[in-house]
Order: sequence, then C-alpha cells, then structure tokens
Amino acid sequence: MEKVYFIKQITSENVVKIFKELGIELKGKVAVKVHSGERGNQNYLKPEFMKPIVDYVNGTIVECNTAYDGARDTTEKHTQLMKEHGWSDVFNVDILDSKEDKILEIPNGKIIKKNYVGKNIENYDSMLVISHFKGHPMGGFGGALKQLSIGVASSKGKRYIHCAGAENGSYEDMFHTDQDKFLEAMADAASSVANYFKENIAYINVMCNMSVDCDCCNVAEDPCMKDIGLLASLDPIAIDQACIDLVKKSDDPGRDHLLERINSRHGTHTIDAANDLGFGSKEYELIELD
Repeated sequence: MEKVYFIKQITSENVVKIFKELGIELKGKVAVKVHSGERGNQNYLKPEFMKPIVDYVNGTIVECNTAYDGARDTTEKHTQLMKEHGWSDVFNVDILDSKEDKILEIPNGKIIKKNYVGKNIENYDSMLVISHFKGHPMGGFGGALKQLSIGVASSKGKRYIHCAGAENGSYEDMFHTDQDKFLEAMADAASSVANYFKENIAYINVMCNMSVDCDCCNVAEDPCMKDIGLLASLDPIAIDQACIDLVKKSDDPGRDHLLERINSRHGTHTIDAANDLGFGSKEYELIELD
C-alpha cells in the first residue's frame, strides 16, 4: 500500500516539506513538469509558488506544446507565453517537443501501444511531476495521471491520445472519440512515462483554485471549492485517488459541482484503467502532516 502524504496548509515551504517526506533523491538532471497556464487563465500555479521546490531539486521546468489552437501550440508561441507568465524569468525552461518526438513503447497498453513524447526527455534522469488538481472539460479532472499522459505527450502525442490511437486523427476527431477509450489511452500514456523514469520520479498534487475547468482554458470558470491541501506520493494512481476521495469527503458547498464534472466525463475511469495496468495502485495510506 503506497503512502500519500497530506498537508492542509498550502505554502511554498510546505511543498518542500512534503516532498522531503517521500525520502527520495531525484538523481542527475531533474525535469519538473508543470502546467504553464493558457493565456488568460487565472487559476494555474504561478512560478513564484514553485520556486522553492524547483530550487530544492535543482530542476528544469519542462512543458510540451498543445494539440489545439491557442498560445501554446507552437514552440515559438509557447516560449513567448512562458516569458509572459514569468517562468523564464525564474527558471531554465525546456519545451520537450521543440525539435522532434520520441516514441515510448507500451506493450501492455489497453488502447495505444506507443506514446509520442518530446525527444528532449532524453536529457533528464529524473522527473518531479507537480500537478494542479482541478476539473477538466474532457478528462473530468486533471491530476498526476493527466500530467504524465497529456502533459508529457508531444503535440502529436496529445492528438494521438485524444483520438485513442488513430494515427491520422484530425483536430475534430479529438472531440468525438469514445470517452472511455480516450481515458484508457491516457492511462496507457501515463504508464509509459512512469516506466521510463522507473524509481526516479515523484508526484505532488496541489488542491487549490479548484475550478471545473483546466488551466488549459483561456477563460476558466472560477474555483467552486475552498482549497484542500498538498499531497505527495511516489505513486501517481494513489495520489489521484486520494485527491478524489478528499473531494468526496468534503462538506464544501461547491463539492457537488466539481463531482458533477468529474462524473459526467467518467473521469475516475482513468484511475481504474491505470490501476489495471499495474504501475501503481488505488490502495493507499493517507498520512497527514502538521
């Protein structure tokens, strides 16, 4: 049973504190996967909040381009947005798919047998995945599993996942794929990145600014729940399951609105599919820290 650590108070200092509880030393060159935030989005985690933990692991901020129109669909535009949002002022930033893709094989994948990620992933020995837990228009919710899958996938890879493995899937096809197949493809893709880094990967989920919308939305709905806290684990499945359980246990009046988004998109099916793949477990022990 994997340990999931939990701190109610969300501060930059507590992000470092909860990471230390994991007892892991991320070796070599460390990629810190974040969400840069779409232009206009008000809910994404800001660079100044991330600075203590990124400094602590001596990490490089990594991102990948999107598969839809916006401020992040090309390397040039994405690089400019990283400057606008202050990432480049504080950190070294690497758009992983700025040059070409790398294929990660998924022999036991439910839907897809390969995953397209940015080739620059080869430059890193370890990864810290920092996820803003919130709702999502298509996946139901976004957490560690989404960061591992859609987040680390290249622009081509994002479309491939959304189209459940259709090699020539169009932009429109991304919005008309069988929902469960899309969610299972996300689980497949997440497994490939987790297996790529093996024991050199860790996860932090931040349960704040919990809107039903993702940080990829340029106009997101305002948060519907009060902040819950910080979670950290070495298991991406356990940490996402713990976040879902904390939402369900909450007495916040906005809880039902967030759960409606998650349930209407069958969001927890991603967790179930990932659990079936065996690169983590839904079973966990929640350890609350002061």
